[in-house]
Amino acid sequence: MQRRNFGIFILSHQRANNVITLRALERTNNTYPWWLIIDNEDPQLDEYLSRFGNDRVIVFDKSKYDQVSDTGDSLRKRNSPLWARNAAFDIAKELKLEYFLVLDDDYVRINHRFIVNQGEPNERDYNILITNMDAVNEAMLDLLEDTGADCVAMAQGGDFIGGRGGIMQQGITFRQIRKIMNSFYFRTDNPIRFMSRMNDDVTTYVVHGGWGRKFFTCLRLQINQAVTQQNSGGITPLYLESGTYIKSFYSVMFAPSCVKISCMGRTDDRFHHRISWNNAVPRIISPQWRKPELIDA
Repeated sequence: MQRRNFGIFILSHQRANNVITLRALERTNNTYPWWLIIDNEDPQLDEYLSRFGNDRVIVFDKSKYDQVSDTGDSLRKRNSPLWARNAAFDIAKELKLEYFLVLDDDYVRINHRFIVNQGEPNERDYNILITNMDAVNEAMLDLLEDTGADCVAMAQGGDFIGGRGGIMQQGITFRQIRKIMNSFYFRTDNPIRFMSRMNDDVTTYVVHGGWGRKFFTCLRLQINQAVTQQNSGGITPLYLESGTYIKSFYSVMFAPSCVKISCMGRTDDRFHHRISWNNAVPRIISPQWRKPELIDA
């Protein structure tokens, strides 16, 4: 049951015939309104309009948001979701939405992720398709409001690398982590300015997090993406052109005090960012650990 003034934005580029996320969303029985966000420089713009219609496709002026978006470089190319992410807040305002969710266009499934009998010999990890997306959206908006967060997100598969030796061992059922990637629940009246041509989500949550803004990923939900760099369109050409080292290094440039280049992977290692959270964001100490004189101050 819909309870809030809420809508879903799917950012897409050059994938008019392959908006994978839309099919994944339909399988969740979502009934909230959704729109495709397309830039006016997309060569497939007419195809989007023909396939989905003017009521489902919202076109924004990429050059307008180029003037207010910090790419972190002096390149002329604009093949990045950075401008669409920044345009989303103005689009939500024009649609008179109170809340909105931003998704990319390459998600194959949206799942529940949970552990049964955690810590017991018969412990099992479940990854089950969501069939009531309306209830999930409402729960995530409750999380956004109850925590006072600036944005909350669903987890992605990479968050669980390491299995029982990683995040899962720490108890994903009750845990959130301080990051947002690939899915973003926002309040329209609380805009976040994304930055960085590549790795824009990481750079944004690190830089704004250092300023005291709060971002949380809920580990009970997970989006599954199409294989990186094998799905044509979107920002795949940007990845193929420059690789993951340069992608990750954008975040290093914006936040060198807490981000460095590392490697990740179980079989084929690849360059990736690594964040030192002790150096990245403010930490609020629980009153039970504070010195008495600081509690009364």
